[in-house]
Amino acid sequence: MVIRPEVPIDAKRDAEFDRAFEFLSRVVDLRTADRLHPVGDNAVYTTSVVLWMLVYQRMNPDASLEAAVKELIRAQPDLLPDNKRVREGLLSSNTGSYSQARKRLPYQAAEWFTNQVSQSLIYATKPSLEGRRVFLIDGTTITLAPTPKLREAFPPASNQHGQAVFPVALLTMAHELESGAALIPQVGAMYGENAVSETSLIHNLLWQMPVRSVVMADSGYGIFAVAHEASSAGHAFVLRLTKQRFNALKRKARLVSSGDRVNVWSHVWVPSKDDRKSHPDIPENAALKITLHEVVISDTLTLWLVTDLTSDSDTLADLYKKRVDIEIDIRNFKVVLDAEHIRARSVEMFFKELLASIVSYNLVTQFRRQAAELANVSPRRLSFKRTWTTFRVFLLSEMHTDAANWRKQYRIGLTYATMDKLPNRPGRNYEREAYWQTSKSKGFKKRKPPPPK
Repeated sequence: MVIRPEVPIDAKRDAEFDRAFEFLSRVVDLRTADRLHPVGDNAVYTTSVVLWMLVYQRMNPDASLEAAVKELIRAQPDLLPDNKRVREGLLSSNTGSYSQARKRLPYQAAEWFTNQVSQSLIYATKPSLEGRRVFLIDGTTITLAPTPKLREAFPPASNQHGQAVFPVALLTMAHELESGAALIPQVGAMYGENAVSETSLIHNLLWQMPVRSVVMADSGYGIFAVAHEASSAGHAFVLRLTKQRFNALKRKARLVSSGDRVNVWSHVWVPSKDDRKSHPDIPENAALKITLHEVVISDTLTLWLVTDLTSDSDTLADLYKKRVDIEIDIRNFKVVLDAEHIRARSVEMFFKELLASIVSYNLVTQFRRQAAELANVSPRRLSFKRTWTTFRVFLLSEMHTDAANWRKQYRIGLTYATMDKLPNRPGRNYEREAYWQTSKSKGFKKRKPPPPK
């Protein structure tokens, strides 16, 4: 029999385990939510309790409202108020009160909670580039329940045969490169009269980032408006350009250096007429001092980058290779944590459950970060999916209410998480492939086939 080495007992590390046990109440201080958004004196479902239960449901995608209520009764977390029904074990397992509490929960409370978790994880990880934190930006979509309110807010796609059934929400997401921690996504309609673009949703993402961060994105974001908004928010930018846009800028730029595989130009980037037409809020005197980098990676791949950083071309090219990490992060968020199956049937609850999903994702990211420290590797060196499996098996199978018991189980879980490494295969490349689309029709009534003619 092979005996797995356990994380050794250490007083300093045990203190960290204790903090992890009370992660939601100490590091984030959930009770602050009760002070910011108080409820009635006799209420059991306080703001902090509802937030705890929302996260529990998102961490256990199969958990119904009934399962969440019964887990609350069983676990009796310290967040529960000093209430007679709680003390005497008379708390009802009916879901009516919790359902109303979910609806009553202010969006601002869920937003505050999510932001606290995100920022605590980001600042716990070292910066990626010359003392700066790098954030990867990309967009994705989520299909929602086909209720009238959601269909009105997020219209379904349509074609020559008419409108589809499922509402589609467009998300623009930002993940910190080193840790993988996610900021609060910005959401808009993908289709319909009020449809928005991914680039128009970046404003609030930029202001969630620590000052002097670096914004990195693909050619879909390689436009003046995005670069100017990043700069106005106090950040640097590394954006990929389309060949057409790069050549248009290059013709007006000054050549700085030239070589077989790397060429560099300097330029003052000003918005074109099309830029101003698409983004009328750009200031009249807007201009950016930029450097253009053309880096030949292979016979079939050339990177055209624009940046306001002074880093050399090879450094920027190596950095940009990591842009694909956000596609993996979004996959982990949507598929591994099942965020693409949010049950909400109203617009308000969709936003609250989306925020709870981000908290769940970041809690697993925190667990992966701690395991990576013990394994002396970067967090992304550990498989998110395997770490999530370890997290569920060792930490979610039973809700410990005692720090000592939690510490023991947490240590065992981290022991196994340190072994959840991805294979180290430098130089390997694989052709990009799309993931199979999962069914969106689970739990909904199927349409009957039309009668034969």
